[in-house]
Formats: sequence, C-alpha cells, structure tokens
Amino acid sequence: MGGLLLAVLSFVGSHELLSHPLRRPLVARLGERGFLGLYSLVALATFAWMIFEFRRAPDRLLWVAPAWAWTAGAVAMLLASVLFVGSVVAPNPALTGAAGALERHPEPAGALRITRHPMMWSFSLWALVHAGVSGRAATVVLCAGIGALALFGAAMQDRKKSATMGEAWDAWRARTAFVPFARGIASPGWTAIVGGAIFYLFATWLHPHLGAPLVGIWGR
Repeated sequence: MGGLLLAVLSFVGSHELLSHPLRRPLVARLGERGFLGLYSLVALATFAWMIFEFRRAPDRLLWVAPAWAWTAGAVAMLLASVLFVGSVVAPNPALTGAAGALERHPEPAGALRITRHPMMWSFSLWALVHAGVSGRAATVVLCAGIGALALFGAAMQDRKKSATMGEAWDAWRARTAFVPFARGIASPGWTAIVGGAIFYLFATWLHPHLGAPLVGIWGR
C-alpha cells in the first residue's frame, strides 16, 4: 500500500505542479510543444506506475457494498457517461485551444448547463462509484487520488481562467454551476444523452473483459 500511496501522490502532485506553478517557467524554457511533451511523458509515467502498484497492492477488503449501492452506482455511472460525452460535444471555453468560445457561445449549452466542468465531474463520479461499490483498500486509494485530482483541478482551472480571462470568465462562471444541477435541473441535450448511454453500455459490457465484475444490464 505504501508504494500505491506514493504513486498516487506522484500522479496527482505532478499534474497540479505542471498545470499551475511550473507551467509558465517551463513553457518559457521549452516552448509550448516541448512543455506538452514533458507533461504527457510525466503523466504517462506516473499513471503507469500507479496502475503497476495498484495491481500488486494487497487485496484488503474494507467493506462490502449493499445491493442498493450497486443500483445507485449504475445510475451515477450513467450520469457520468452523459457528462463525459457532453463535455466533448458541447462548446466549452475551458478546454485548451478553445479561444474565442465565450464570444461565439456566450450562453452555456449542452452539458455545460448542468456544470461548467462536466468532464471533471464524470471522473469524480467514476471514482466515487468505484470506491464505494468495491470496498477494496487499493481501489479506494486509487479512486480517492483520481477524484481529488479532478475536483481540485476544476477549482484551480476556475482560478486560472479568472486570472487570464478576467471579467469574461467571471461572467461565464456566474451563468454556470460548479456542482452539477446546483442552478437547477437542466438537460444536456440528446447528443449527450444518446452518446452517453451508448458509451455506458459499451463500458459496462467491457467490464468483465478487464477483470472487473459484471455490472449494469449485463450483471446485477
């Protein structure tokens, strides 16, 4: 477990350091493409280390999830899938390379009507569900790291965008929600709903092929 904890901390910490305090000096030294190469290399290396340690961690069970938790988890994972697909198809000014998106799309559309960080929340929901239904210590540690990285990263992204975009981002933030549905019930649109459902069915079908339990309509 010590190796897994260290790997998770390295994965999360390197992401935050490279995304925020170290980004500007490294871009100045390496250039944008050089920085992205370094960022990708560190991310892949720490992720691979984390998965390696996860697979060799002791199989220590902390709790056994009740049946209702699996049902609730299935619903949450469907929402996570819709948010993930919605984050890709909706015009999102928070994404890298989306300069001018606020001017072209001043009002939130699709999944951004639910939360301005749909991708981050999809990762967080994934982490929460898998930690909750698994009950395995190693899974809890791994998911805690991924969930914390997603939510902290979303908060830091808000801060960085506010500093770089000023009033434009602050106005966008006032029209959107950080926590899903905090500004009321909203639809992500049919593209996200249908695409998310297909993605969910494929991911749950793939589960047993990756050594995970049968879930969703394929199992429980």
